[in-house]
Amino acid sequence: MYRARTKDIEVEVEPYYLEEQSDPDESRYVWGYRIVISNHSDLTVKLVHRYWHITDQNGLVDEVEGPGVVGEQPRLEPGDSFEYSSGCPLDTPSGMMFGHYEMETDEGETFMVDIPAFSLDSPGLTRVLN
Repeated sequence: MYRARTKDIEVEVEPYYLEEQSDPDESRYVWGYRIVISNHSDLTVKLVHRYWHITDQNGLVDEVEGPGVVGEQPRLEPGDSFEYSSGCPLDTPSGMMFGHYEMETDEGETFMVDIPAFSLDSPGLTRVLN
């Protein structure tokens, strides 16, 4: 589990390899990830925008952004949490992701919340340290 906390908003990420959707012979590797966003602050916040920075093992970068997550813009009152799952395909057997959410308070103030960097590793992948 990977965690980051910004302004008392915690983001937990748990990535997992989706073998049934992957096809290494066709250079297709797919991961799912489960995210839990928890509001430990005294403010009510709404997730209005997401940004992802995705890098494959060859250093190729893909940036993804848009409104909300999985078609929603969840509103989190103090003590609330929101959980969702999504996925990421790559052409290589490993990579990494990180990003941020833009949150908005009821008063209209916006701020960024970090999504921790996490690795996407195929099972059985041999790591070579340089």
